[in-house]
Amino acid sequence: MNPGIVVAVALAALAVGGGLGYLLREMFQSRKLQAAQKDAGKIVLDARNEAIKLKETAEAEISAREREVAAELRDRRAELQRQERRAVQKEENLDRKIEQTERREQGLVNREKAIDDRLAEVEAVKAQQRSKLEAVSGLTVEQAKVQMLALIETEVRNEANRLVRRIETQTREEADERAREIITSAIERLGGDVSSETTTSAVPLPNDEMKGRLIGREGRNIRALEAATGVDLVIDDTPGAISISCFDPVRREVARIALTRLIQDGRIQPARIEEEVKRAEKEVENTIKQAGEQAVYELGVQGLPAELVKLIGRLKYRTSYGQNILQHSVQAAQLAALMAAEIGADVKVCKLGALLHDVGKALTHEVEGAHHVIGADLMLRFGLPKAVAQAVIGHHEDGHLEGLERVESAETWIVAAADAITGARPGARRESLESYLKRLEAVEGVANSFEGVEKSYAIQAGREVRIMVKPERIDDLGIVRLARDIGKKIEESLQYPGQIKVTVIRETRAVDFAK
Repeated sequence: MNPGIVVAVALAALAVGGGLGYLLREMFQSRKLQAAQKDAGKIVLDARNEAIKLKETAEAEISAREREVAAELRDRRAELQRQERRAVQKEENLDRKIEQTERREQGLVNREKAIDDRLAEVEAVKAQQRSKLEAVSGLTVEQAKVQMLALIETEVRNEANRLVRRIETQTREEADERAREIITSAIERLGGDVSSETTTSAVPLPNDEMKGRLIGREGRNIRALEAATGVDLVIDDTPGAISISCFDPVRREVARIALTRLIQDGRIQPARIEEEVKRAEKEVENTIKQAGEQAVYELGVQGLPAELVKLIGRLKYRTSYGQNILQHSVQAAQLAALMAAEIGADVKVCKLGALLHDVGKALTHEVEGAHHVIGADLMLRFGLPKAVAQAVIGHHEDGHLEGLERVESAETWIVAAADAITGARPGARRESLESYLKRLEAVEGVANSFEGVEKSYAIQAGREVRIMVKPERIDDLGIVRLARDIGKKIEESLQYPGQIKVTVIRETRAVDFAK
């Protein structure tokens, strides 16, 4: 407690005591004066004692507060001293870091200057060396760069050729082995006969008198027969027979049937000729229908439109390089189904695609365009699956049909492979001597058109071309690329049955004489 308060309280108590005494003396001047004084003295004594107690309590509180303040001041002073020491330490550390940074910056400046000086020296040395190299080699920097790039390009190209040859060899070995297994298995299960046809038919004559009757008065009978059938009759070339020549096998078959019946009947006149031709046309139509139905039944293909089945039957009278197309298509369908089953492809799509891949040839005399494009368009018109149309147009690489994108699917390749297998079988196809020679010349011409080729020879009936190259123009790695390029160009520019093997030969000889 504050000492002033204690004193004030004490003084107040004294004043109260004095006042009370005065009042008591005034009021009780009588016999109670002594008692009043006694009471006043007691009150004063009590007030003094209370004041003393208050003073002692106040002094104790003041001492405790002073001790607390002193302790707090000591703590604060200690904290301030710690903070001051920390600040001084930080300032010293900062000064040291600033000094280190300044030394480092100076070192970096010195190093940068040294590097600049060294670079200047290097550039000077490079300039001197470049000048010396240019003087020694006789080449400028740009010329040397061109030669270096050419050398690097050659090395990279050679390395690429080696890599391509290694990959091609490995891939070909694996693919050939697997393909050989599949194709061999398929061919072993299919042992169909091979037939080859020509563009002429012969009808035997019983005697030479029949020739005159066929010709008729002033040639009216033969003209009527040729006009009704659209064929050419050759009577004088072959003794004992009449040759029927026509590129349309259907018309040729109609003429053969009609002519055979006319010879057997003996009544040969324009009206009779027209009658027999109409009968022959109906018979050929029925034969075509039956051939189409038989092919569909044999392959187990159901649900085809009747018009499409009829077109399939017309292939019975179509040939390709002398090979009957209907028989070829049926065999291709059987092979395609077997190969599709082996590799897990769509058997139905492969079978239909192979059966119908040449159906466009039934209309090549009536519709313009390539047979595979015509066939694919027919597939879409008859509502067959799009995959079948893609397989039909894809068995040759030069086909394009609006609304039908080309898809390199397994089914497409199987149909193409089946087509090639049935066409490449020994004796399956034949061609005229003139077209055969033209094809050989065309193959050799493609090979000779490449730079570095010295000579080329078409052998193995045109199924292989051997090419001799100039060894100083083409290296061992270059012949790999040349064989691939020639094969690709042959595929793009020529039409041929089966496949053509391209063999490139490079030979270097060194000759000297011992004297």
